[in-house]
Amino acid sequence: MSKQDRKIGKEESWRLYRRVFSYMLPHRPEFSVAMLGYIIFALTAPAATWWLGWTVDAITTGEYEALRILSPLAFIGLAAVRGSGGFMGSYFLSSISNHIVHKMRCELIDHLIRLPASYFDKNSSGRLVSKLTYDVMQITGAASNAVAVSVREGFTVIGLLGYLMYMDWKLSLAFVIIAPVVGKVVAIASKKFRRYSTQMQDSMGDVTQITNESIKGHRVIRTFNAENFVSQKLSVASERNRQQNMKMVLTRSASTPIIQLIVSVAIAALVWFAMSPSFFANNTPGDFVAFLSAAGLLAKPIRQLTQINSVIQRSLSAAASIFELLDEDAERDTGSHTIERAAGRIEFKNINFSYKDAVPTLIDINFTAEPGQTIALVGKSGSGKSSLVSLIPRFYDYTEGEIHLDGVPLKDFKLNNLRENISLVTQQVVLFNGTVEENIAYGDELIDHDKILKAARDAHAMEFIDLLPEGMDTQVGDDAVLLSGGQRQRLAIARALLKDAPILIFDEATSALDSVSELHIQEALDILRKGRTTFVIAHRLSTIEKADLILVMEKGKIVESGTHEELLANEATYSRLYAIQFSENAAATPE
Repeated sequence: MSKQDRKIGKEESWRLYRRVFSYMLPHRPEFSVAMLGYIIFALTAPAATWWLGWTVDAITTGEYEALRILSPLAFIGLAAVRGSGGFMGSYFLSSISNHIVHKMRCELIDHLIRLPASYFDKNSSGRLVSKLTYDVMQITGAASNAVAVSVREGFTVIGLLGYLMYMDWKLSLAFVIIAPVVGKVVAIASKKFRRYSTQMQDSMGDVTQITNESIKGHRVIRTFNAENFVSQKLSVASERNRQQNMKMVLTRSASTPIIQLIVSVAIAALVWFAMSPSFFANNTPGDFVAFLSAAGLLAKPIRQLTQINSVIQRSLSAAASIFELLDEDAERDTGSHTIERAAGRIEFKNINFSYKDAVPTLIDINFTAEPGQTIALVGKSGSGKSSLVSLIPRFYDYTEGEIHLDGVPLKDFKLNNLRENISLVTQQVVLFNGTVEENIAYGDELIDHDKILKAARDAHAMEFIDLLPEGMDTQVGDDAVLLSGGQRQRLAIARALLKDAPILIFDEATSALDSVSELHIQEALDILRKGRTTFVIAHRLSTIEKADLILVMEKGKIVESGTHEELLANEATYSRLYAIQFSENAAATPE
């Protein structure tokens, strides 16, 4: 059960509401104008009932000839004032609402990109996207729609009740008597609204997740003829969302007529008392019409006030979801040490690591990478190679032992400074929507075209970039789907080359390349790694024969280390892996 699934009491609700409204504080001038507009709007309701009574009295007393011009003009004036007040309230409150949406989304993405990698391991991308889209829009309901209705209709109720009290306070007590009954109905509905709102957010996250997966994996879906499977999966998630929506609608639809009935009973009682002879003893027919009109007008604002309860509960549930993310601890960055450029000496001392209390992933890792050396990591899938290199840029923090960079513990470095000295190319290439040049220069505010061209040439990427419709200015599209795997890989390598960091990490960086492209990349790497500490993970052992140190990993441990020749001479794990690949390559080579 997630945090927002827990029962939220009144104290927690007020805490959430205060936190939501803290986003409105910078917009107090606009808020004041909006409130003034809604107060003006509300005051026109009792003014309109007074105008009606005044006009009726003029007709009954025979003074209508004198008021034939004044009464219509007064009505038009009331409409103009009412419209102006409504515009002021609606426009400025919508402006505040849109500012809040903008600020919240910026805060969410700023915090999201600073969360540790473990957070993304535990949360699906669909649910996170849903927070930035669906939940943010829901939370603004508390800061805009709920406020608008509360103020506009609230002041209307106050104005009409005040007018009724002014005319006959004894008769008007009927509305005071029904207040506790209405409050009880609203309280019961609130609990159901909150529960259904939380369930709606969860189901909406499922719908978003399945949709994202379907778009990204459309080729896999078609290849495995899984269209029906995906449709059924989405149908189940969407049906769950529909059911939660209908439960919300049912609660709102049932509570509203119940409250309307209670209010109608109060109005009926009021009418019965108002039609007594004692009322007409002190009031005119116009007063009677105005009194009944004011009582009748109360039904609509009271109904709308009770309906905003669902908006508020949905907003508070969304607020709990959003603030849960914002309250997550960001990456620990307690270091203060900075360097201009690292020499590149990296030392692993008795390192142990596991993913959140799971089975140990790395066990007693000890080795030293001297500046300028190339360290190759080999072993079966799941042996811990990628986990080991993930500790260097501190995507994860090791649980025991210490890693030193140039004699300084990694945890003593400021994270930004540490990562400025590291370039990374992973087996899962990530390119962003934009041009080829923007992807190579990703993260650089100042684009140096000459350096970008050199990096692209060194990565042998210009071979296909020159053939693109607009060269470097070609849009790569969403996740660069129009490029081949090898082309995407070479752009990622060009990006790492441009960064010119003293520490390079290549995690299966040539896995998607054909033999010719791989040969070109190896030539580029031979030049690039000079003077740089390079970590290379590769299944193809032929690509790391020139490495200064090869670490053979198995079940999270380093079981062998040495040069290519030394490990072959040992005739152990590495030798067997090499022999298997050699025989596979020989079998795959045509005669």
